[in-house]
Amino acid sequence: MSAILDVNDLCVSFRQGKRRIPLVENVSFRVEKGHCLGILGESGSGKSMTCKALLGLLDDNFEVTGSSAFEGMPLLGASPEKLRRLRGGRIGMVLQNPMSCFDPLYRIGEQMAETLAEHTRLGRRAMREKMVDILNLMRIRTPEDVLRKYPHQLSGGMLQRVMIGLAMSLNPSLIIADEPTTAIDSISQFAIMQEFVRIKRQGEVSLIFISHDLGVLSLIADEVMVMHQGRAVESGTARHVFDNARDAYTRHLIDQHKAVMSRFLAAIHAGKTPREGSAA
Repeated sequence: MSAILDVNDLCVSFRQGKRRIPLVENVSFRVEKGHCLGILGESGSGKSMTCKALLGLLDDNFEVTGSSAFEGMPLLGASPEKLRRLRGGRIGMVLQNPMSCFDPLYRIGEQMAETLAEHTRLGRRAMREKMVDILNLMRIRTPEDVLRKYPHQLSGGMLQRVMIGLAMSLNPSLIIADEPTTAIDSISQFAIMQEFVRIKRQGEVSLIFISHDLGVLSLIADEVMVMHQGRAVESGTARHVFDNARDAYTRHLIDQHKAVMSRFLAAIHAGKTPREGSAA
C-alpha cells in the first residue's frame, strides 16, 4: 500500500541563544491512502508540534530537521508559498478551537468565500451555491441564514462543522485534525466524531487525528502512534497498541481510560432502579 505521507527522523528544537532545546526527537511515521493515523499523547508530548513542523507553521526560532514527503513531494525545505497552497488545498486542517480560526469582524459567508477564492476559480453565484452545499453536507440547518451570521452567533460545534465542510470541499488528499473535539461540549463532540467517521468510511481522504483521548481514537484510528516527551514511544495498528502495549507510558494511558470507563459504567448502573435494570 502506498503512503500519502512519509516522515522520517523528524526533529524539532527551539533556539535559545546558542542553545538548542529538543522538543521532538527522531519521529517517523507513514499515513497510508484512505487510512487514519491517530497520534495519542498528553499536552506537551509533541504531537501538535510534529504536524506544525511538517506544514511550515513554526517561526525562525525553531529548527526542523529530518525528511518528509507528501504525495512524493518533499515538505521540509519547501518554499513558504508552496506550503501555504498545500495547507488550504491538498492538505486540509481542522484545529482545536474553532472560534480562534474565524475573524470575529466578518460574516461566516465572507470568510468561506475568501478561502474558496484562494483555491478555486468559482464565480460569485457558483461560490454562493458551493457554500450552501457545504453547510447542507455538514447537516447545518438554514445555511443561508448561517452565512449571514458572525462567528460569535454560532456554537463551537457548528463552527467546527463549518471548518470540516470547508476543508472537505477543496478535495484534500489529507486532513490533519488537531484535537478537534477538545473545546466543544460533549453533545457537539459526538456530532463531530460522526462527521469524521463518515469521512473516513468514504475512503477518499487520509486522516491524521491528534488527541489526548484514547476513547476518541478508538473510534476512528487504523494506526496509532503514542508520543511522550517529544518521542514516539509506541506505534502499530490501533488494536495491537490498545491490546498489547509494551511501553509503560502507553499502558498507563490505557489503564487510565479503562478506569474512567469502569467508573462511568458503575455510575450508570448504580443510577438504575431495579425495574430499569431488569430484563423486559
